[in-house]
Amino acid sequence: MKNYILLILVLFLAVSCADKKEISSVNPENWLKRKIDISKNDSLEYGKSYLSIYSQIYSISEHKRHNLTATASLRNTSDTDTIYLLKAKYYDTHGAVLRTYFDFPIYLAPMETTEIIIDESDVEGGTGSNFIFEWKIPKGAPEPLFEGIMNSTMGQQGLSFTTHAKRIK
Repeated sequence: MKNYILLILVLFLAVSCADKKEISSVNPENWLKRKIDISKNDSLEYGKSYLSIYSQIYSISEHKRHNLTATASLRNTSDTDTIYLLKAKYYDTHGAVLRTYFDFPIYLAPMETTEIIIDESDVEGGTGSNFIFEWKIPKGAPEPLFEGIMNSTMGQQGLSFTTHAKRIK
């Protein structure tokens, strides 16, 4: 009996000491490095874009899902102007906000790209997850480009597809 209790105690300690797996898509340090004050620049044009992202898709039937790694690619398509992303919110299938990646202005230099990665093991978003991006650009500059790239591999089989954002404001 004594050995049994000791074994349970050791197992409990081992499990409770295990590090929680960090989700790679959440890294606020990267966004803070890009933070910028644009409050004095009132000539910027405002926009808002919707991007569908799939952390899961249905496979075989509605009862089986396949997990995907999703990349939200945030691109400045201007070769001359810096653009500003104001907010990035990630929503689940039911429209609930899961994460706000940043809610302060960050910059993207001309032709620069940054990404948000949703790990294959991060299935909180479900089959209908999405992003809302708010942004500002100099008048006459091209709008930012937001793309979703979803992929997964199992054995020798691979699956990948893309989505493109739609401007909603």
